[in-house]
Amino acid sequence: MVLPIVKYGEKVLRDKASPVAQVTPELVRLAQDMVSTMHRAKGVGLAAQQVGRLESLCVIDVPPDCEENDETREFNARVEMPLVMFNPQILAQTGEQEGREGCLSFPDMGAPLKRAAEVTVQYIDAAGLPQIATVRGFLSRAVQHETDHLKGILYVDRLEDADRAKIEKKIVALCRKNGGCA
Repeated sequence: MVLPIVKYGEKVLRDKASPVAQVTPELVRLAQDMVSTMHRAKGVGLAAQQVGRLESLCVIDVPPDCEENDETREFNARVEMPLVMFNPQILAQTGEQEGREGCLSFPDMGAPLKRAAEVTVQYIDAAGLPQIATVRGFLSRAVQHETDHLKGILYVDRLEDADRAKIEKKIVALCRKNGGCA
């Protein structure tokens, strides 16, 4: 089932996710619905808050051709897509990368953003099993973006002042449209 995507200005995007005590069939179904929603919207990641939920759950599906080079594609190939993560926690991050970032909750806008080049993330998979994965490149960026969502942090919060200024009017208009700005 395709779910409605929450847009910037709605309070739930600022709420922190609640840890998932146990992966249930209902939560697996939610994850499947989130993957369908993300694919329909042509996105590569989606957090529970973006569909109005507060479980610590995010889904990611980064096509291999999104990665810059063969080495990164090969490094990330062992991570099965779509990636379903319950209670994800970034354990380590190294290096730096910069790239244009967008978000399904901020339609038709994006800006350059610095993120770690590589992250190690711990999570529980859809089978309820603990996992640890180290990822690089665009997949690393997606993991950082979605785990931020689960903490109530949005990509626009991390923009450099000059980059945010370029899209500030769009951000404010979207916020007002969704009842979040005075």
